Amino acid sequence: MATYAQGIRLALHYAEENLGLTDVFGEDVGPPLGGVFTATQGIKCAWNSPLDERGIIGMAIGIALAGGRPVAEIQFADYIFNTIDMLKLAGNLRWSSYGNYGVPLVIMTPVGAGIHGSIYHSHSFESMATHIPGFKIVAPSNALDAYGLMLSSIVDPDPVMYLKSKALMRVKSEHLIPGEPGDLAELNKRINAPIGDRSKWVPDWPAVEDYRVPIGKASVVREGSDLTVITYSRHVLECARAADQLRGEGISCEVIDLRTLFPVDWPTLRRSVAKTGRVLVVNEDTEVTNYGEHLIRKLTEEFFFDLQVAPRLLAGVNVPGVGISIPLEEASVPQYRDVLDTMRDVATQPGRGTTGEWPLLPETVFGRR
Repeated sequence: MATYAQGIRLALHYAEENLGLTDVFGEDVGPPLGGVFTATQGIKCAWNSPLDERGIIGMAIGIALAGGRPVAEIQFADYIFNTIDMLKLAGNLRWSSYGNYGVPLVIMTPVGAGIHGSIYHSHSFESMATHIPGFKIVAPSNALDAYGLMLSSIVDPDPVMYLKSKALMRVKSEHLIPGEPGDLAELNKRINAPIGDRSKWVPDWPAVEDYRVPIGKASVVREGSDLTVITYSRHVLECARAADQLRGEGISCEVIDLRTLFPVDWPTLRRSVAKTGRVLVVNEDTEVTNYGEHLIRKLTEEFFFDLQVAPRLLAGVNVPGVGISIPLEEASVPQYRDVLDTMRDVATQPGRGTTGEWPLLPETVFGRR
């Protein structure tokens, strides 16, 4: 079963052969490297750009306006912040042109911690990305969704921000991509570039199929009745693992993988919160002005009189960066033990019950640990 990076690579191959993908470009995206995480190895329309993030975004906008369908990569999300004004232009062009001009481009960038990349290779970007009007924002948590969301992003008539998790790049999917060989060793041999001289290497692509994950549709990865856990990207794995452990303790947690951060699949969230009356949002972006606060605000407005306990956000701590040492990184973003303990705490905290009176909140509500 393909890894996360291979899922992206297979999607790009299918898209350049079948969906009109014209350009895949960015720093080290083309041969011989094929991307720092190997997600673009063997792609025929991939080429290397100068080390210039603003130039990459500007070129992507120009290609899209000229009739192309590009996927432009910013090598790490840490270096995308100096392009915000250009992303805003891409996002508002259809609106400002009264619907006459769309910008069908994909901006792909690795996000988050988990690889001990230190201060310049560990940032999250989703909270800021979702504040750029006009963009759709996707954040897959597994190879199959990475494949399906990439295809949907490429054919979308408007700009899409494709946030890929650094920590998941080598994680194998639990499900086969349609047309993918069942033996990972075979897939590796066919599409992974060899070490050393790659000048004559050509991938032997499997006949993958047109499989799309709709933008704006979440996935319920664990069914439950005591707590709704809303998450995305790499913390889907941690939350699902914690839900499995808590089920052995008699605690039933529903874990929702958003997959798309904008537009949000509100119907799926509403159904779950109406059932459980408890909400926990988990991500690794810094806690101040966090994207999860938007979800909590909307759900609180709608379900204020139905919630049993105060909604909770488990997020990264409000520090300027992530340290390179393992203890510093683990203290900066939620780890499995943080996820497990917080899920247990929110699920078992005394609720309002039938009296409608709020109980006193435990001290743990006001701290992450």
